[in-house]
Amino acid sequence: MIGLYHPGSSLLHRIPAGVKVLVFAALTLAIALTAGGAWTLPAAGFLTAALYLLAGLGIRPLLGQLYAARWIVLVMLVTQVIFLPVPVALTNTGRVLIVIVLAALITLTTRIPALLDATERALEPFRRFGVNPAAIGLLLALTITVIPVIGGFAAAIREAQRARGAPVRLQRFVVPLLVMSLKHSDELADALTARGIE
Repeated sequence: MIGLYHPGSSLLHRIPAGVKVLVFAALTLAIALTAGGAWTLPAAGFLTAALYLLAGLGIRPLLGQLYAARWIVLVMLVTQVIFLPVPVALTNTGRVLIVIVLAALITLTTRIPALLDATERALEPFRRFGVNPAAIGLLLALTITVIPVIGGFAAAIREAQRARGAPVRLQRFVVPLLVMSLKHSDELADALTARGIE
């Protein structure tokens, strides 16, 4: 997880982790509530690209994040087209893609320990109500960083299929991706349990 961080001295690198998470949450909510507008997704995409440039990362990491999420987007788009009108499916998929890329920006400009500390400090007042700030902070960090992991699984599956010369078929891609993702979650749960984390 820590390997996703790109050291830098940009404004986004210097902003406290808690502020970044709050801004990310606000942007995600704004995208979700206004996704029906014709200019919402293009504006959100432009803003996302601008934030990558502001962070001093350039366009290459942005394109890398888009490329890494391509199979997730494809699976999501295909499954939605079956049940929803095409414009709605495209809007939903575009919205999720932008949120994924924004979440990746947090991991690229924020050290995971700083993210965990900020989350735990914000949730500390709720401890009296039975909330475990450390567990929620860890959950947040894992959630933000799991997308590149699944993207890596997807790339590995596609490369293996390409090496065997197998034709591109959705079921041959989705089933191995689901199995690898579930196996990863089991291994992660076992590792957390072994360290005494609830």
